[in-house]
Amino acid sequence: MKTLAGSELAALIAGTAITIASTLAVAQQSTPSEPPKEAIPAIGPADPALRVVSLPNGKRLHLLPATLETTQWGWFDNAQPPVLRINSGDTVALETMMHSHNQVVPGTTIEQIKKLRTDYPGRGPHTLTGPIYVEGAEPGDVLKITINKIVPRAYAVNFNVPGMFGEFPKDYPDGQVKYLYLDWDKKVTEFLPGVLIPLRPFPGTIGVARKEPGRYSSVPPGEYGGNLDIRDLVEGTTLFVPVFVRGALLWSGDSHAGQGNGEINLTALETAYKELNITVEVIKGQPLDFPRIETPRSWVTIGLDQDLNKAWEQAKAQTIKLLAEQRKLTPDQAARLMLQISDCRVSQVVDIKKGVHCLSPKNPATREDMERPTKETATYLVSHAKDADLNKAMDAASMGMIKLLESERKIARLDAYGLASVAMDCRVGAVADTEKNVHCLLPKSIFVTRR
Repeated sequence: MKTLAGSELAALIAGTAITIASTLAVAQQSTPSEPPKEAIPAIGPADPALRVVSLPNGKRLHLLPATLETTQWGWFDNAQPPVLRINSGDTVALETMMHSHNQVVPGTTIEQIKKLRTDYPGRGPHTLTGPIYVEGAEPGDVLKITINKIVPRAYAVNFNVPGMFGEFPKDYPDGQVKYLYLDWDKKVTEFLPGVLIPLRPFPGTIGVARKEPGRYSSVPPGEYGGNLDIRDLVEGTTLFVPVFVRGALLWSGDSHAGQGNGEINLTALETAYKELNITVEVIKGQPLDFPRIETPRSWVTIGLDQDLNKAWEQAKAQTIKLLAEQRKLTPDQAARLMLQISDCRVSQVVDIKKGVHCLSPKNPATREDMERPTKETATYLVSHAKDADLNKAMDAASMGMIKLLESERKIARLDAYGLASVAMDCRVGAVADTEKNVHCLLPKSIFVTRR
């Protein structure tokens, strides 16, 4: 081996240094348009036969994971090919994602969340799993969707998009996002220090394809169900929804761990489900013009419109129709009975179409809590407002609760807005042409002393 003289070694080192420096300079000047792609072979479409498993009771269950191939972000189209086909009476265990194809997860900032809306106009924030094609479902039929079990993730998010959406976008030009741990052993989440919100998971969005062709936003609910945001649709309840296209095309997303009646800052306790277990049946010969919900104690009828007054009128008409059908009454008799037994709540006021739902008990002895206080009680913080316009009454009652939380409980303004959205219960009171009442209640039981 030849030994280099000192001068030769120095020259070699210098030349190598020049070469390395030149290479680095070129590398720093050139910005690749995209990172190098790994050579991953295409694996082809999923085998539908492998999405069916046998259960110990001898029945079969369909498994529907939430992937980019089985979900849509913010829209639905009745021409979308189904990701699963099932028979009437089958059970499906499906997964859901967080908003924006799972991009709204702990660590995502409110600025990033806003950008996910402003950069993609026309689509909603929801990630929807589906569609599921139900064999034998035809326009004019009814789809019966029974919720057997819900298994959410361990966290949720509540946020106010700055200056956009919600009931009071002009009053809240500043935004906030809160990520929360969901304690499923105790079934609570600590929204603020010493403020524990009970957890009652339900699908914020569940429904079928609408009859109109084309792609449409997931935000507004309608006769097809969709973004109903009715917090009574929990485990053990059933949604009945009219079918508008062959196969029904069922989908769900916008998964919630809990929500207030009103959902005023736009969001509930937004989460995703590891399992939404549902049984789906096709009902023939019993047409339905609008969705209904059955709970163990009540029937729930629904009204939707951009004007809360019209949403109330529709909910009232649907309730009278239900009572007349079930109890063999005249419309006048059903209307009088509704005043005695039905309990109407503001579902939400933030989804383009506002919602009112009415609970009518199966047994009058077990009817819902119909309390309509106008001032604080031993159980509730209360804000009450009345106006000839139900929209204005709801605005005033909601803002009254926010201000109450700020002044009496010393809660910061954005936290008060969020807390009212996830825990407040806004109830429709006496309604007349000249005066409509809204009573917003917030249970004092959520305020606990930390040990």
